[in-house]
Amino acid sequence: MSEKIALGFCNNIDYEIVWNAEALEDLVKRYKIREEELTVAGQVNNERDLVVSILGFMRDSAGGERFVGDSALIERFARRFEKKITLGGTSVRAAIAMRALGYSSALHLITQNDHVRRLIPSDSPYVCSNERDSAYPHLIVQFPKGARIRTGEIDIRARQPNRLIYHCNADRIALKLNEDFADLITDAEALLISGFNAIQSERVLADRSRAVSRMIEALPKNATVFLEDGAYFDPSFRQLIFRLLGSKIDIFSLNEDELRSYLKRPVDFQDADEVRAALTEWRRQAPVRTLVLHTRDWALAYGEGASQYATALKAGVTMATTRFRHGDDFSVEDYHEIEGRPPLERNARFARAMNTAAGDEIVCVPVARVEQSNATTIGLGDAFVGGFLPALLP
Repeated sequence: MSEKIALGFCNNIDYEIVWNAEALEDLVKRYKIREEELTVAGQVNNERDLVVSILGFMRDSAGGERFVGDSALIERFARRFEKKITLGGTSVRAAIAMRALGYSSALHLITQNDHVRRLIPSDSPYVCSNERDSAYPHLIVQFPKGARIRTGEIDIRARQPNRLIYHCNADRIALKLNEDFADLITDAEALLISGFNAIQSERVLADRSRAVSRMIEALPKNATVFLEDGAYFDPSFRQLIFRLLGSKIDIFSLNEDELRSYLKRPVDFQDADEVRAALTEWRRQAPVRTLVLHTRDWALAYGEGASQYATALKAGVTMATTRFRHGDDFSVEDYHEIEGRPPLERNARFARAMNTAAGDEIVCVPVARVEQSNATTIGLGDAFVGGFLPALLP
């Protein structure tokens, strides 16, 4: 095959609901939810749990991903809101983003249905590990900056926009792999590995990791293997992935929420000294060649020879910021307009502090300045990957 970029290993459909404070306030009153109950850590087994979780994240202005007890809960909750059906999964969202700039890719799917066939790029060759149609929708909740829930004794306001993901996806939990994907990646110069985070069995994870390892053997010798992290059902599973795949991973990538889950503590992402200390601590848990951290304000690469990724980091933050401002329907002109924008001064100052103190081991790129009241907050990490990977091609 001639595709230079290969993207695996999962996909799904998303229910992106329209933010409706009144509907949420009605549910708060119905379930008699008190402010002291709000939490981002509890299990989500019913609609009351779901509202408690959403408001807990909103109170903290944080993003996150959580598993729910039953996919039917997502269907029932989504019917209370206006919604848009889109494709989810890092691989397919990255494919859609990079296609806007003229890059095609080979895909490994685990779910197929009419929505998937309609929305994936028409010129993307793919294999699917599921012979039958299926759909386990993910609920996507996006709250804007300043969103407020005020009812009874609850009065909370979001300090910044963010997104939440809730799902119970049997296809992702099983993550069946079709090793015919190896036939599509023989010319690929970049391979994305993503989607392992929903697996709930150590035996299944080990089996899927070994299958991916076999597929990697089909890549050209100098291909880049890029693993995107996620919110793991069992965070300890990351260490199994490092043991089985670590020697074959060139770049390990994650966002600020995922870094906090590693460190189990807060990090001030505008304090260069604190971030450097966090990277050192993180590196002990993630023994791979290069670490990439992408945040709302900047992105960096950390490791020997990290400076070679400066162009890819710039492309990644440009793609993510373009999606933040324009959503799915952006153009090449939109991308280049964002590319030419200056960064916020605080972001530029942080990047200078990181770049001047670490030599070739760290390279940091600030995010462009944008003003956007109704921003897209879902898929920004996926868009980052969709900008980063094409920039690796010669």
